[in-house]
Amino acid sequence: MTETEQPRHRGRRSRRRARARARRALLAGLVVGSLALLSVGWVGFRGWQARTHLLNAAALAQQLSSEVVGADTERAQRTLSALQVQAGAARDATDDPGWWAGQHAPFAGDDLTAVRQIAVAIDDLAREAFPTLLRTDLSTLLPGKGRLDVRRLKAVAAELTATNEVVQRTHARLAAVPGDTLVEPVRDAVVELRTQLDQLATLTRAADGAARLLPPLLGAAGPRSYLMVSQNPAELRATGGMFGAYAVIEARDGQLRMGTQGTSAQLGLFDPPLKLKPEIRNLYTDLPGMYPADVNLTPHFPTAAALFRQMYRKRTGETVDGVLAVDPVVLSYLLKVTGPVPVPGHTTLVGDKAVRTLLSDAYQRMDAEEQDQFFAASATAAFDTFFTREVDPRAYLSALDRAITERRVLFWSAHPEEQRVIEANRLAGSLPEKEDVPTVGVFLNDGSGAKLGYYLRPAATLTVGQCRPDGRRELRLRFTLHSTAPQRGLSTSVLGLGLAGDPYTARTLVSVYSPAGGAVLRTRLDGEEVAVGSGTERRRQVVVANVEVRPGATRTVEVDVLTGRNGSASTDADLWLTPTATPWTTHIDSAPHCD
Repeated sequence: MTETEQPRHRGRRSRRRARARARRALLAGLVVGSLALLSVGWVGFRGWQARTHLLNAAALAQQLSSEVVGADTERAQRTLSALQVQAGAARDATDDPGWWAGQHAPFAGDDLTAVRQIAVAIDDLAREAFPTLLRTDLSTLLPGKGRLDVRRLKAVAAELTATNEVVQRTHARLAAVPGDTLVEPVRDAVVELRTQLDQLATLTRAADGAARLLPPLLGAAGPRSYLMVSQNPAELRATGGMFGAYAVIEARDGQLRMGTQGTSAQLGLFDPPLKLKPEIRNLYTDLPGMYPADVNLTPHFPTAAALFRQMYRKRTGETVDGVLAVDPVVLSYLLKVTGPVPVPGHTTLVGDKAVRTLLSDAYQRMDAEEQDQFFAASATAAFDTFFTREVDPRAYLSALDRAITERRVLFWSAHPEEQRVIEANRLAGSLPEKEDVPTVGVFLNDGSGAKLGYYLRPAATLTVGQCRPDGRRELRLRFTLHSTAPQRGLSTSVLGLGLAGDPYTARTLVSVYSPAGGAVLRTRLDGEEVAVGSGTERRRQVVVANVEVRPGATRTVEVDVLTGRNGSASTDADLWLTPTATPWTTHIDSAPHCD
């Protein structure tokens, strides 16, 4: 080979090697691309399978819920079996190497992870939680013929605790799924399941707590006694209404008996007043420590209950183990389950009419002495009915759950170890100093010295607003108060002291509480800046505005507040409201996550 031919030969070999490398690279690319396409196709196929099974499971879960509520146990068992099959299939469809690889891929990884978490959550609930809930005899949680079977209750307590652990674990795992990066259908599915799990987690936590707490509360380890107080929303206080009539409930080994009855007025004035925390005195002066009817000017029920218990002990020398508060609206809910309750010597209490009978008609038609007699007789008749009449336990518990959700049933235990368990439930009426979701409180205290609260119709809208660089969010509250009171014809008992000047004008002291660690920025009444009292309670800034409403009129209060410094992490907010004779109309507008 000549010298001139050698470079040409080396050039041809170099070009052949380059073409071979290109062919190998192309072949490798085709192989990798084909595998990627096959993987995407496989994950897509499995995703279609999972979606089908999850949709079937969702429909079966809804059917199971209605069958449980309807006490159709036989059908519910069959539905649960079908639900377990579909939930297990959805879990299997999202549990293979292809799906695992897809979870670690960019773009679609978060969505595949979320679908996997949904499938696991529904399967865990179907296999580990729903069977126990289905076979649990709910009547175990209710007294029968005036007595609760403590031994049966202890037998189901362990199962309820295990079920609650499953639900809470599933709830926490799903709560950790990030929602911002998900595609809309997956995000919507996560939000919907979270909402349902919130309700289920609340139910199982309450059932678990009840099963563990009820035996000692009802005297299984020794006699107990409690003050049951009736809150009167006709004369508003922050927790619902003025403490009026009370009765001592005695419990021994699950047996319940009503003892002494009386009224807060009979306990009289305390002078010097009971000792109060400085922040309570700053907001409400010494009134909560002086008058039993004013202990719940604060919305923090443990404070009000402890004060009332102390007043009762000072007057009677008797020490009770706790305080239970209810109102006539609770009674109306329960009457719809038990049916009408005759009150000897008085009218019959009927569900739909009970609130009007107790909060309006009694004050219109009876003098003070007759009212006390009627309220005492009504309490006795209702107590005897609720604890002796045979009722559908599911309907009964549903009515109680509604009342507790609306904070119309509140309980405080003087035993710290029990109170710590109760604190986690709405039943405690405890104003938390720390919270996951920013909560704005709107609490109403009567300033008229009258019974005009029955005629008030409140409404509130809370809008989640802008994020701030310091980690806070702005929230805007719009609260309206409308009076349906007539312009004439009300009795002296209803009109009371008439402290607003015009006896038909309802004067209400509206207290707005910021979220924990937050602040109140501006307060307006009917669009105008208004002078307000201010203070703090349990790490919340409080403003108090005097709102007077004439018959037929509506007043509007607007308050801008800030969350605590970690509040911008939440896209939602909540309202805590004084329960009134007519339930509030409320609306909450959420917002996107902060950048």
